[in-house]
Order: sequence, then C-alpha cells, then structure tokens
Amino acid sequence: MKACFDSSRIVHRWPRDLSFCLILTVLCQGTLAGAAADVTTQTSKWSGKSPWSDPNFFPLAVWLQAPANAARYQKAGINCYVGLWNGPTEEQLAALQKAGMRVICSQNEVGLKHRDNPLIIGWMHGDEPDNAQALEPGKGWGPPIPPETIVADYRKLRVEDPSRPVLLNLGQGVAWDAYYGRGVRSNHPEDYPRYIEGSDIVSFDIYPVVHEKPAVAGKLWFVPQGVERLIKWSGGQKMVWNCLECTHISNPDKKATPHQVRSMAWMSLIQGSQGLIYFVHQFKPTFREAALLDDPEMLEAVTVLNRQITDLAPVLRSPSLPSAVTVKCDNPATPLATMVKVAGGATYLFAAAMREGTTGATFTLPPNAAGEIEVLGESRTIQARNQEFTDRFGSWDVHLYRAKNRP
Repeated sequence: MKACFDSSRIVHRWPRDLSFCLILTVLCQGTLAGAAADVTTQTSKWSGKSPWSDPNFFPLAVWLQAPANAARYQKAGINCYVGLWNGPTEEQLAALQKAGMRVICSQNEVGLKHRDNPLIIGWMHGDEPDNAQALEPGKGWGPPIPPETIVADYRKLRVEDPSRPVLLNLGQGVAWDAYYGRGVRSNHPEDYPRYIEGSDIVSFDIYPVVHEKPAVAGKLWFVPQGVERLIKWSGGQKMVWNCLECTHISNPDKKATPHQVRSMAWMSLIQGSQGLIYFVHQFKPTFREAALLDDPEMLEAVTVLNRQITDLAPVLRSPSLPSAVTVKCDNPATPLATMVKVAGGATYLFAAAMREGTTGATFTLPPNAAGEIEVLGESRTIQARNQEFTDRFGSWDVHLYRAKNRP
C-alpha cells in the first residue's frame, strides 16, 4: 500500500496478459461454472471471536485512516479499519470504540493491553515487505524483507495472541511479475508462497487505473489476477483479500470511475476474494488523507456497492458450485468470469466482463432454477427458456443474477 505506513512493532507479481486472456477465453467458450477457485473461508479457528463466526459479516475495510472519521465511513458501509498511524494508541482505540468500528492493527504494547477487547479483530505485519526496503537516509533501497523473517514474525505475533488472525498486505508483485519496486527480487514470483506462510489473511494492492506504466495502466484485470494467484499459492488455506483504488492517489490526471471501482470489486469477489480494503488517500495534486469522503459521487457509489455486498454476505460466504452453470460468449475478446452460489432457496450467478469491449453471453442454469431471473440492482428481470437465458455485457460490466429454486 505504502502510504503513511504503519510500523509500530514489526518493521518491515504466473501468467502474463496473453496467457490470462487465453485462459479466460477458453473458459468462456467452454463450460465455465466459476472462474474463481472455491476457497473455503478459514474462520473455524477464530469461531467465537466476533465477527469471524458471523455469516452476515463480509470485511469491507479502509486503509490507515483517522479514527475521527469512523462514523462517516460506517455510513458508507465500511465495517473495519486496517492500520492505525503510529498506533494503536489509547486515544485511537477509544475513538473507534465510540464509533463501534472494528480494527486490524499492529500488535504493540497498547494493542496487547486490549487483548480482551473484541473491537480488535486481527493483527498485522508492516506493509509490503515483498518490496525493496528503504535503507538509511541517502543510502537508497535494499532488498525486500526475506519471507523467512515474515514467517518468524508471524510466529511471534501468534505466540502473543493465538486467538486472532494475522494480516499480511503485499505489493504489486503479486499480480505483476515485472514490478520494479521489488528491486533485486523483481520477476521472482516464487517468493510469494513463502511469504503467505506468515499470515492468516493475505492481501495485496495494485491500482491499474492510475498506474504510471503502460504494462498495467487501464488493465483492470490485474486486480482479480492477483486474487487468483494468492488463492493458488496458498492452496486455498488462507483468507485472501485485496485493495481497491477510488481516488487519484498520485496521478492528478486519472481516477477510477464508479463503474470501474464496482467492476474491480466484483471481479475480485468472483475470483475468490474474501475481503476488500479501500485505499482512499490522495497525494496529488494535493494531499488528502480521506479523499473518498471529499468526493460525493464516488462516496455514493462506494456506499451503494458496500450495501449490496453486505446484503449478499451470507451468499458470498457460502460454498461455490464450480459445475452448476455454463456460459458461451459471442466475443472471445471480452471473456466473462463467473461465480455460482446456492443460498436461501435461490441460485445466484455473478458474472463480470474481464476486458474492454462488448459481448453477448448465453447462460445455462441448473434444472432446479426457476425461469424468471432477477438482475440484482438493475430493476429488471430476464426470462429463461429451457434453462437458458442471454444478456449483454459492455466494457467491465458486472451483472448479478438470482433465480428462485423450484421445490
């Protein structure tokens, strides 16, 4: 993430564009039942610790924000802070307690003093240890922190408190092998399975809309690709989260649109992400720590998005069905990723266009799904015939379908 980096106790990118596109194209032409891996939520060890055992809780977090804004973030559907600047401090925890805002924070002396406070739902490493690390002032950059150090630090955190998960946020190298910010470890994706061993929740960040490099700029699919890789590298044994851009960050000329933010969120969820962290800082043209709160259009869009995800939390946390639905795309250059769930007597099909461009798609539903398909959040329905229905997708479009199941 690398913005106002929180380091109070422990200081500390598989396939390229073409191969990923070909994989999705083959899936779209074949019997795609879910481009996301079916990742089992690893929450059993935290059962009884709010909120991990609550099926209605889906983590929607914000990165390194002032506790004074917690109530405003809650109104936008944020339910967790990740990181506290030079904290946690008693004052920060008191402000979050007053707002009822959960937090994942560093395990410093103050944090350990509040081991019995359910407000703290997890601990965290320092940010992006997989990137080159700053040396002493004026001496440039050294190598990343070795994975072995992260694993050792993880064990120390678990000894101090085995009752909470530990979050590790990694950098762009998760999704982009050539990321130069890794220094001597650029193009070494084999590091990541070893980093992941030092976590219970593993996250990463890449911001393609505002990215300065043509290899990434505008290619929103880097976000779900990173999710997919973390799931693969972890063998489905860790909770996988990811970060989302929603401000200019350091690019005064570009900013994600609400449509792009929604797309990146749902592409991530469809690929298996189990938590989202909004990066809301802006550094150019002026610094604003809480730039999302100063952007009425984006704030409203994020609020609507969060409300929809929260409403679907029990569905998202239910098992995926990898062979329940098939889809055929008219335009292989605009492939779809899908996820299928069954919950509450209904079949849910979530589908996202993974490239720019338009395509038609024909979906085949399981036999027990009723013929009328509700398109969630779009005030429209589609009638399936012989268990098939069609729909259109524009660039980065997402459609969420629900069909009641027959008795």
